[in-house]
Amino acid sequence: MLMKKKFIAGALTVTLSAAAFLGSFGVGHAQSVDKNYIVVFKSDTNLPSNYLEVIQKSGGKVKKALPNLGAVKVTSENPTFLSEIQKSSNVLDAGFESTIYPEAPVDVEFLQEGFSASSANDLYNTYQWDIKQVTNNGASWNMTGGTGKSTNNKDIIVAVVDTGIDFTHADIKDNYAYGKSFVPGIESPMDEDGHGTHVAGSIAGNGRVLGIGPELKVAAYRVFGPDGGAATSDIANALMTAADDNVDVVNMSLGGYDWFQNPEYATKEIVADVRLFNRAIQYAIKKGVTVVGSAGNAGVDISSPGKLSGDDKGATHRSPSSQSLIRVSAGGAEKNLTYYSNYGVGKIDVIAPGGDYGTAWLETGDPALRDRNKLCLSTVPGGYAFYAGTSMAAPKTAGLAGVIIAKYGKDVLSPSQVKHIIQSSADDWFKPGYDGESGFGSINAVNALNRK
Repeated sequence: MLMKKKFIAGALTVTLSAAAFLGSFGVGHAQSVDKNYIVVFKSDTNLPSNYLEVIQKSGGKVKKALPNLGAVKVTSENPTFLSEIQKSSNVLDAGFESTIYPEAPVDVEFLQEGFSASSANDLYNTYQWDIKQVTNNGASWNMTGGTGKSTNNKDIIVAVVDTGIDFTHADIKDNYAYGKSFVPGIESPMDEDGHGTHVAGSIAGNGRVLGIGPELKVAAYRVFGPDGGAATSDIANALMTAADDNVDVVNMSLGGYDWFQNPEYATKEIVADVRLFNRAIQYAIKKGVTVVGSAGNAGVDISSPGKLSGDDKGATHRSPSSQSLIRVSAGGAEKNLTYYSNYGVGKIDVIAPGGDYGTAWLETGDPALRDRNKLCLSTVPGGYAFYAGTSMAAPKTAGLAGVIIAKYGKDVLSPSQVKHIIQSSADDWFKPGYDGESGFGSINAVNALNRK
Protein backbone atom coordinates (compact mmCIF):
# COMPACT_ATOMS: atom_id res chain seq x y z
CA MET A 1 0.00 0.00 0.00
CA LEU A 2 2.85 2.39 0.76
CA MET A 3 4.26 1.69 -2.68
CA LYS A 4 0.87 2.36 -4.23
CA LYS A 5 0.55 5.71 -2.47
CA LYS A 6 3.99 6.68 -3.66
CA PHE A 7 3.05 5.96 -7.26
CA ILE A 8 -0.28 7.75 -6.87
CA ALA A 9 1.55 10.87 -5.77
CA GLY A 10 3.66 10.67 -8.90
CA ALA A 11 0.58 10.24 -11.05
CA LEU A 12 -0.97 13.33 -9.54
CA THR A 13 2.08 15.40 -10.32
CA VAL A 14 2.14 14.32 -13.96
CA THR A 15 -1.59 14.45 -14.53
CA LEU A 16 -2.50 17.74 -12.95
CA SER A 17 0.77 19.63 -12.87
CA ALA A 18 -0.93 22.86 -13.85
CA ALA A 19 -3.49 22.67 -11.07
CA ALA A 20 -3.18 23.99 -7.56
CA PHE A 21 -2.60 20.94 -5.39
CA LEU A 22 -4.48 20.90 -2.13
CA GLY A 23 -5.03 18.49 0.73
CA SER A 24 -3.70 15.02 1.34
CA PHE A 25 -4.63 13.88 -2.18
CA GLY A 26 -3.16 16.97 -3.83
CA VAL A 27 -6.32 17.56 -5.84
CA GLY A 28 -7.40 21.07 -6.72
CA HIS A 29 -8.81 23.10 -9.55
CA ALA A 30 -6.81 25.72 -11.41
CA GLN A 31 -8.82 28.90 -11.50
CA SER A 32 -8.20 31.71 -13.93
CA VAL A 33 -6.49 34.69 -12.31
CA ASP A 34 -7.33 37.17 -15.05
CA LYS A 35 -10.64 38.99 -15.17
CA ASN A 36 -12.60 36.56 -17.29
CA TYR A 37 -16.05 35.59 -16.12
CA ILE A 38 -18.85 33.24 -17.11
CA VAL A 39 -22.39 34.54 -16.92
CA VAL A 40 -25.12 31.92 -17.13
CA PHE A 41 -28.65 33.14 -17.75
CA LYS A 42 -31.79 31.37 -16.54
CA SER A 43 -32.76 30.09 -19.96
CA ASP A 44 -30.52 27.26 -21.17
CA THR A 45 -31.56 27.67 -24.81
CA ASN A 46 -31.19 31.37 -25.56
CA LEU A 47 -29.93 34.71 -24.34
CA PRO A 48 -32.28 37.45 -23.09
CA SER A 49 -32.84 40.23 -25.59
CA ASN A 50 -31.15 42.77 -23.29
CA TYR A 51 -28.14 40.65 -22.31
CA LEU A 52 -25.62 43.11 -23.80
CA GLU A 53 -27.13 45.94 -21.84
CA VAL A 54 -27.10 43.90 -18.63
CA ILE A 55 -23.42 43.07 -19.08
CA GLN A 56 -22.45 46.64 -19.96
CA LYS A 57 -24.30 48.12 -16.99
CA SER A 58 -22.33 45.87 -14.69
CA GLY A 59 -19.03 47.03 -16.20
CA GLY A 60 -18.39 44.05 -18.44
CA LYS A 61 -17.74 43.38 -22.10
CA VAL A 62 -18.87 40.23 -23.90
CA LYS A 63 -15.94 38.28 -25.33
CA LYS A 64 -17.91 35.26 -26.51
CA ALA A 65 -21.63 34.51 -26.70
CA LEU A 66 -22.95 30.95 -26.51
CA PRO A 67 -26.62 31.61 -27.24
CA ASN A 68 -27.68 27.96 -27.49
CA LEU A 69 -26.35 27.44 -23.98
CA GLY A 70 -27.72 30.68 -22.54
CA ALA A 71 -24.29 31.87 -21.46
CA VAL A 72 -21.58 34.40 -22.26
CA LYS A 73 -17.91 34.90 -21.51
CA VAL A 74 -17.21 38.36 -20.15
CA THR A 75 -14.15 40.43 -19.37
CA SER A 76 -14.30 43.22 -16.86
CA GLU A 77 -12.05 45.56 -14.92
CA ASN A 78 -14.83 46.35 -12.49
CA PRO A 79 -13.88 44.78 -9.11
CA THR A 80 -17.57 44.56 -8.19
CA PHE A 81 -18.67 43.03 -11.51
CA LEU A 82 -19.92 39.78 -9.99
CA SER A 83 -22.05 41.42 -7.34
CA GLU A 84 -23.45 43.84 -9.93
CA ILE A 85 -24.31 41.25 -12.57
CA GLN A 86 -26.00 38.97 -10.04
CA LYS A 87 -28.55 41.68 -9.34
CA SER A 88 -30.14 41.00 -12.72
CA SER A 89 -33.29 38.87 -12.56
CA ASN A 90 -32.23 37.15 -15.79
CA VAL A 91 -28.94 35.85 -14.39
CA LEU A 92 -28.81 32.39 -12.82
CA ASP A 93 -25.11 32.25 -11.96
CA ALA A 94 -21.99 34.31 -12.59
CA GLY A 95 -18.43 33.55 -11.66
CA PHE A 96 -14.81 33.14 -12.64
CA GLU A 97 -13.92 31.09 -15.71
CA SER A 98 -11.74 28.05 -15.12
CA THR A 99 -8.97 26.52 -17.18
CA ILE A 100 -9.17 22.83 -18.09
CA TYR A 101 -6.20 20.72 -19.14
CA PRO A 102 -5.77 17.56 -21.20
CA GLU A 103 -5.75 14.42 -19.06
CA ALA A 104 -2.00 13.98 -19.38
CA PRO A 105 -0.82 10.36 -19.72
CA VAL A 106 0.71 8.90 -16.59
CA ASP A 107 3.46 7.20 -18.58
CA VAL A 108 4.84 7.81 -22.08
CA GLU A 109 7.39 5.76 -24.03
CA PHE A 110 8.00 6.36 -27.72
CA LEU A 111 8.38 3.44 -30.07
CA GLN A 112 11.83 4.09 -31.44
CA GLU A 113 11.85 1.56 -34.22
CA GLY A 114 9.93 1.43 -37.47
CA PHE A 115 8.34 4.84 -38.00
CA SER A 116 7.86 4.10 -41.70
CA ALA A 117 4.28 4.06 -42.97
CA SER A 118 2.67 0.76 -43.91
CA SER A 119 -0.81 -0.62 -44.38
CA ALA A 120 0.24 -3.82 -42.61
CA ASN A 121 -1.07 -4.26 -39.09
CA ASP A 122 2.29 -5.32 -37.66
CA LEU A 123 2.20 -3.06 -34.60
CA TYR A 124 -1.35 -4.16 -33.82
CA ASN A 125 -0.30 -7.79 -34.02
CA THR A 126 2.72 -7.25 -31.76
CA TYR A 127 1.66 -4.66 -29.20
CA GLN A 128 -2.02 -3.75 -29.11
CA TRP A 129 -3.32 -6.02 -26.37
CA ASP A 130 -5.81 -3.30 -25.50
CA ILE A 131 -7.56 -3.28 -28.88
CA LYS A 132 -7.50 -7.09 -28.93
CA GLN A 133 -9.08 -7.18 -25.47
CA VAL A 134 -12.02 -5.02 -26.52
CA THR A 135 -12.54 -6.58 -29.98
CA ASN A 136 -11.88 -10.20 -28.91
CA ASN A 137 -8.79 -10.38 -31.12
CA GLY A 138 -10.56 -8.63 -33.96
CA ALA A 139 -13.68 -10.82 -33.96
CA SER A 140 -15.94 -7.77 -33.72
CA TRP A 141 -14.63 -6.50 -37.07
CA ASN A 142 -16.39 -9.41 -38.77
CA MET A 143 -19.75 -8.35 -37.33
CA THR A 144 -22.29 -5.90 -38.74
CA GLY A 145 -21.06 -2.39 -37.95
CA GLY A 146 -17.97 -3.76 -36.23
CA THR A 147 -15.44 -1.82 -38.27
CA GLY A 148 -17.45 1.38 -38.02
CA LYS A 149 -18.98 1.16 -41.49
CA SER A 150 -22.58 2.22 -41.07
CA THR A 151 -25.46 0.06 -42.29
CA ASN A 152 -27.06 3.14 -43.85
CA ASN A 153 -23.79 4.18 -45.54
CA LYS A 154 -23.46 7.42 -43.60
CA ASP A 155 -20.13 8.18 -41.93
CA ILE A 156 -20.06 7.62 -38.19
CA ILE A 157 -18.01 10.49 -36.78
CA VAL A 158 -16.30 10.54 -33.40
CA ALA A 159 -15.34 14.07 -32.36
CA VAL A 160 -12.04 14.27 -30.47
CA VAL A 161 -12.19 17.31 -28.16
CA ASP A 162 -8.52 17.48 -27.37
CA THR A 163 -5.13 18.82 -28.55
CA GLY A 164 -6.01 18.31 -32.22
CA ILE A 165 -5.14 15.43 -34.55
CA ASP A 166 -2.16 14.85 -36.82
CA PHE A 167 -4.31 14.42 -39.91
CA THR A 168 -1.25 13.62 -42.04
CA HIS A 169 -0.44 10.47 -40.08
CA ALA A 170 -0.53 7.45 -42.39
CA ASP A 171 -2.66 5.42 -39.97
CA ILE A 172 -5.26 8.18 -39.54
CA LYS A 173 -5.48 10.30 -42.69
CA ASP A 174 -7.95 8.05 -44.56
CA ASN A 175 -10.35 8.17 -41.58
CA TYR A 176 -9.93 11.87 -40.84
CA ALA A 177 -13.21 13.68 -41.53
CA TYR A 178 -12.31 17.33 -40.80
CA GLY A 179 -10.95 19.55 -38.08
CA LYS A 180 -11.78 22.80 -36.31
CA SER A 181 -9.83 24.88 -33.85
CA PHE A 182 -11.31 26.63 -30.82
CA VAL A 183 -7.95 27.84 -29.58
CA PRO A 184 -7.84 31.66 -29.60
CA GLY A 185 -5.49 32.86 -32.33
CA ILE A 186 -4.90 29.39 -33.83
CA GLU A 187 -6.81 28.21 -36.88
CA SER A 188 -5.20 24.85 -37.49
CA PRO A 189 -6.57 21.65 -35.91
CA MET A 190 -3.11 20.06 -36.20
CA ASP A 191 -1.93 18.36 -33.02
CA GLU A 192 1.17 19.95 -31.45
CA ASP A 193 1.17 17.70 -28.40
CA GLY A 194 0.43 14.08 -29.28
CA HIS A 195 -2.45 13.44 -26.89
CA GLY A 196 -5.27 13.95 -29.39
CA THR A 197 -3.54 11.90 -32.08
CA HIS A 198 -3.04 9.02 -29.65
CA VAL A 199 -6.76 9.18 -28.81
CA ALA A 200 -7.72 9.29 -32.50
CA GLY A 201 -5.59 6.24 -33.32
CA SER A 202 -7.27 4.26 -30.54
CA ILE A 203 -10.63 5.05 -32.07
CA ALA A 204 -10.06 4.75 -35.80
CA GLY A 205 -6.46 3.87 -36.56
CA ASN A 206 -6.10 1.80 -39.73
CA GLY A 207 -2.53 0.96 -40.71
CA ARG A 208 0.31 -0.34 -38.61
CA VAL A 209 -1.94 0.19 -35.60
CA LEU A 210 -5.68 -0.37 -35.49
CA GLY A 211 -8.43 1.35 -33.57
CA ILE A 212 -11.64 -0.09 -32.15
CA GLY A 213 -13.42 0.84 -35.39
CA PRO A 214 -10.93 0.95 -38.30
CA GLU A 215 -13.60 2.46 -40.59
CA LEU A 216 -14.94 5.05 -38.17
CA LYS A 217 -14.25 8.69 -38.94
CA VAL A 218 -12.59 11.06 -36.49
CA ALA A 219 -12.94 14.84 -36.41
CA ALA A 220 -10.58 17.16 -34.54
CA TYR A 221 -12.21 19.73 -32.27
CA ARG A 222 -9.02 21.30 -31.03
CA VAL A 223 -9.35 23.14 -27.74
CA PHE A 224 -5.78 22.96 -26.43
CA GLY A 225 -2.96 25.04 -27.82
CA PRO A 226 0.80 24.69 -27.29
CA ASP A 227 0.48 26.01 -23.73
CA GLY A 228 -1.89 23.24 -22.69
CA GLY A 229 -4.86 24.89 -21.01
CA ALA A 230 -8.29 25.72 -22.42
CA ALA A 231 -10.98 28.03 -21.11
CA THR A 232 -14.26 26.36 -20.19
CA SER A 233 -16.14 28.54 -22.68
CA ASP A 234 -13.94 27.28 -25.53
CA ILE A 235 -14.56 23.64 -24.58
CA ALA A 236 -18.27 24.33 -24.25
CA ASN A 237 -18.22 25.98 -27.67
CA ALA A 238 -16.49 22.93 -29.15
CA LEU A 239 -19.08 20.60 -27.64
CA MET A 240 -21.95 22.77 -28.87
CA THR A 241 -20.45 23.00 -32.36
CA ALA A 242 -19.81 19.26 -32.56
CA ALA A 243 -23.45 18.63 -31.70
CA ASP A 244 -24.59 21.13 -34.33
CA ASP A 245 -22.31 19.35 -36.83
CA ASN A 246 -24.23 16.11 -36.17
CA VAL A 247 -21.28 14.07 -34.93
CA ASP A 248 -22.23 10.75 -33.38
CA VAL A 249 -19.86 10.53 -30.43
CA VAL A 250 -17.69 12.98 -28.50
CA ASN A 251 -14.58 11.86 -26.64
CA MET A 252 -13.34 14.14 -23.86
CA SER A 253 -10.14 12.96 -22.21
CA LEU A 254 -9.90 16.07 -20.07
CA GLY A 255 -8.40 16.69 -16.65
CA GLY A 256 -10.22 18.87 -14.15
CA TYR A 257 -11.55 19.11 -10.61
CA ASP A 258 -13.81 21.68 -9.00
CA TRP A 259 -12.97 22.45 -5.39
CA PHE A 260 -15.86 24.13 -3.63
CA GLN A 261 -14.87 26.25 -0.63
CA ASN A 262 -11.52 27.09 -2.16
CA PRO A 263 -10.44 29.96 0.16
CA GLU A 264 -9.49 32.05 -2.86
CA TYR A 265 -12.97 31.77 -4.39
CA ALA A 266 -16.43 31.66 -2.90
CA THR A 267 -18.45 28.61 -3.95
CA LYS A 268 -20.96 30.82 -5.76
CA GLU A 269 -18.09 32.22 -7.86
CA ILE A 270 -17.34 28.89 -9.58
CA VAL A 271 -20.85 27.44 -9.92
CA ALA A 272 -21.41 29.25 -13.24
CA ASP A 273 -18.37 27.59 -14.77
CA VAL A 274 -19.54 24.13 -13.67
CA ARG A 275 -23.07 24.82 -14.90
CA LEU A 276 -21.84 25.93 -18.34
CA PHE A 277 -19.83 22.73 -18.79
CA ASN A 278 -22.83 20.61 -17.85
CA ARG A 279 -25.15 22.59 -20.11
CA ALA A 280 -22.83 21.94 -23.04
CA ILE A 281 -22.85 18.20 -22.33
CA GLN A 282 -26.63 18.16 -22.04
CA TYR A 283 -26.96 20.16 -25.25
CA ALA A 284 -24.90 17.56 -27.10
CA ILE A 285 -26.82 14.64 -25.62
CA LYS A 286 -30.18 16.23 -26.45
CA LYS A 287 -29.01 16.52 -30.05
CA GLY A 288 -28.25 12.80 -30.18
CA VAL A 289 -24.54 12.77 -29.34
CA THR A 290 -23.07 10.09 -27.08
CA VAL A 291 -20.55 11.80 -24.79
CA VAL A 292 -17.65 9.85 -23.26
CA GLY A 293 -15.26 11.14 -20.61
CA SER A 294 -12.21 9.85 -18.73
CA ALA A 295 -12.40 9.16 -15.01
CA GLY A 296 -9.11 10.89 -14.19
CA ASN A 297 -5.64 9.79 -13.15
CA ALA A 298 -5.48 10.81 -9.49
CA GLY A 299 -6.07 7.29 -8.13
CA VAL A 300 -8.80 8.50 -5.76
CA ASP A 301 -12.45 7.85 -4.95
CA ILE A 302 -14.43 10.51 -6.78
CA SER A 303 -17.74 9.40 -5.26
CA SER A 304 -16.98 11.26 -2.04
CA PRO A 305 -16.48 14.98 -2.65
CA GLY A 306 -15.56 15.51 1.00
CA LYS A 307 -12.89 12.81 1.02
CA LEU A 308 -11.53 14.00 -2.32
CA SER A 309 -10.72 17.34 -0.70
CA GLY A 310 -8.45 15.57 1.78
CA ASP A 311 -7.63 17.73 4.78
CA ASP A 312 -9.20 20.78 3.19
CA LYS A 313 -12.79 21.78 3.80
CA GLY A 314 -15.51 21.69 1.21
CA ALA A 315 -16.30 19.40 -1.69
CA THR A 316 -14.15 18.51 -4.67
CA HIS A 317 -15.83 17.14 -7.78
CA ARG A 318 -14.37 15.57 -10.89
CA SER A 319 -14.99 17.94 -13.79
CA PRO A 320 -17.02 17.59 -15.90
CA SER A 321 -19.33 16.17 -13.25
CA SER A 322 -22.33 15.36 -15.44
CA GLN A 323 -23.94 11.99 -14.78
CA SER A 324 -25.24 11.86 -18.35
CA LEU A 325 -21.91 11.15 -19.99
CA ILE A 326 -20.23 7.74 -20.01
CA ARG A 327 -17.36 7.92 -17.53
CA VAL A 328 -14.58 5.39 -17.99
CA SER A 329 -12.00 4.04 -15.54
CA ALA A 330 -8.76 2.43 -16.73
CA GLY A 331 -7.87 -1.27 -16.68
CA GLY A 332 -4.60 -3.05 -17.23
CA ALA A 333 -3.56 -5.97 -19.38
CA GLU A 334 -3.97 -8.24 -16.35
CA LYS A 335 -7.63 -7.24 -15.98
CA ASN A 336 -6.82 -5.05 -13.00
CA LEU A 337 -7.80 -1.53 -12.05
CA THR A 338 -4.72 0.54 -12.82
CA TYR A 339 -3.00 2.20 -9.87
CA TYR A 340 -3.68 5.70 -11.17
CA SER A 341 -7.33 5.36 -12.19
CA ASN A 342 -9.99 7.25 -10.30
CA TYR A 343 -12.94 5.18 -9.15
CA GLY A 344 -16.15 5.54 -7.16
CA VAL A 345 -19.61 4.07 -6.77
CA GLY A 346 -22.09 5.96 -8.91
CA LYS A 347 -19.32 7.73 -10.82
CA ILE A 348 -17.89 5.00 -13.07
CA ASP A 349 -19.95 3.46 -15.86
CA VAL A 350 -17.46 1.01 -17.39
CA ILE A 351 -13.78 0.15 -17.43
CA ALA A 352 -11.63 0.00 -20.58
CA PRO A 353 -7.93 -0.59 -21.28
CA GLY A 354 -5.75 2.28 -20.11
CA GLY A 355 -2.52 0.39 -19.51
CA ASP A 356 0.15 0.22 -16.84
CA TYR A 357 3.56 -1.41 -16.35
CA GLY A 358 2.07 -4.57 -14.86
CA THR A 359 1.15 -5.60 -11.33
CA ALA A 360 4.56 -7.22 -10.64
CA TRP A 361 6.25 -3.83 -10.98
CA LEU A 362 3.57 -2.16 -8.88
CA GLU A 363 3.89 -4.67 -6.05
CA THR A 364 7.69 -4.68 -5.90
CA GLY A 365 8.81 -1.36 -7.36
CA ASP A 366 11.54 -3.25 -9.20
CA PRO A 367 12.28 -1.28 -12.40
CA ALA A 368 13.36 -4.50 -14.10
CA LEU A 369 9.73 -5.65 -13.92
CA ARG A 370 8.34 -2.62 -15.74
CA ASP A 371 6.69 -4.06 -18.83
CA ARG A 372 6.43 -1.36 -21.48
CA ASN A 373 4.28 -3.60 -23.64
CA LYS A 374 1.47 -3.40 -21.09
CA LEU A 375 1.04 0.29 -21.86
CA CYS A 376 -1.24 1.28 -24.76
CA LEU A 377 0.36 1.81 -28.18
CA SER A 378 -1.20 4.24 -30.62
CA THR A 379 -0.39 7.00 -33.07
CA VAL A 380 1.39 10.27 -32.27
CA PRO A 381 2.66 12.94 -34.68
CA GLY A 382 5.57 11.45 -36.58
CA GLY A 383 5.17 7.91 -35.28
CA TYR A 384 3.86 5.82 -32.42
CA ALA A 385 4.04 5.84 -28.64
CA PHE A 386 3.00 3.87 -25.58
CA TYR A 387 0.78 5.86 -23.20
CA ALA A 388 -1.00 4.98 -19.98
CA GLY A 389 -3.99 6.81 -18.56
CA THR A 390 -7.74 7.04 -18.37
CA SER A 391 -7.31 9.17 -21.50
CA MET A 392 -6.48 5.90 -23.25
CA ALA A 393 -9.54 4.13 -21.79
CA ALA A 394 -12.15 6.70 -22.79
CA PRO A 395 -11.49 6.62 -26.57
CA LYS A 396 -11.86 2.83 -26.67
CA THR A 397 -15.32 3.33 -25.22
CA ALA A 398 -16.01 6.16 -27.67
CA GLY A 399 -14.92 3.84 -30.48
CA LEU A 400 -17.25 1.14 -29.16
CA ALA A 401 -20.10 3.65 -29.11
CA GLY A 402 -19.27 4.41 -32.75
CA VAL A 403 -19.44 0.80 -33.92
CA ILE A 404 -22.69 0.23 -32.01
CA ILE A 405 -24.16 3.21 -33.84
CA ALA A 406 -22.76 1.88 -37.11
CA LYS A 407 -24.62 -1.41 -36.59
CA TYR A 408 -27.98 0.33 -36.39
CA GLY A 409 -27.23 3.23 -38.73
CA LYS A 410 -26.55 6.91 -38.17
CA ASP A 411 -29.17 8.91 -36.25
CA VAL A 412 -31.15 5.84 -35.17
CA LEU A 413 -30.11 5.19 -31.55
CA SER A 414 -30.37 7.71 -28.72
CA PRO A 415 -27.33 8.32 -26.48
CA SER A 416 -29.14 6.60 -23.61
CA GLN A 417 -29.65 3.50 -25.77
CA VAL A 418 -25.97 3.46 -26.74
CA LYS A 419 -24.97 3.84 -23.10
CA HIS A 420 -27.30 1.00 -22.08
CA ILE A 421 -25.85 -1.35 -24.70
CA ILE A 422 -22.30 -0.57 -23.58
CA GLN A 423 -23.13 -1.13 -19.92
CA SER A 424 -25.30 -4.22 -20.34
CA SER A 425 -22.80 -5.99 -22.62
CA ALA A 426 -19.74 -5.39 -20.45
CA ASP A 427 -17.77 -8.27 -18.91
CA ASP A 428 -18.30 -8.34 -15.16
CA TRP A 429 -15.06 -7.67 -13.28
CA PHE A 430 -14.23 -7.54 -9.58
CA LYS A 431 -17.38 -7.66 -7.40
CA PRO A 432 -20.45 -9.40 -8.90
CA GLY A 433 -22.65 -6.83 -10.60
CA TYR A 434 -21.93 -3.11 -10.41
CA ASP A 435 -18.91 -1.82 -8.50
CA GLY A 436 -17.12 1.49 -8.19
CA GLU A 437 -13.88 0.33 -9.80
CA SER A 438 -15.16 -1.11 -13.09
CA GLY A 439 -18.75 0.16 -13.14
CA PHE A 440 -20.82 -2.37 -15.04
CA GLY A 441 -17.66 -4.07 -16.25
CA SER A 442 -15.08 -4.15 -19.03
CA ILE A 443 -16.28 -3.04 -22.45
CA ASN A 444 -16.72 -5.85 -24.97
CA ALA A 445 -17.37 -5.09 -28.65
CA VAL A 446 -18.49 -8.62 -29.56
CA ASN A 447 -21.05 -8.73 -26.76
CA ALA A 448 -22.26 -5.23 -27.63
CA LEU A 449 -22.75 -6.02 -31.29
CA ASN A 450 -24.59 -9.22 -30.38
CA ARG A 451 -27.22 -7.26 -28.46
CA LYS A 452 -30.59 -7.34 -30.18
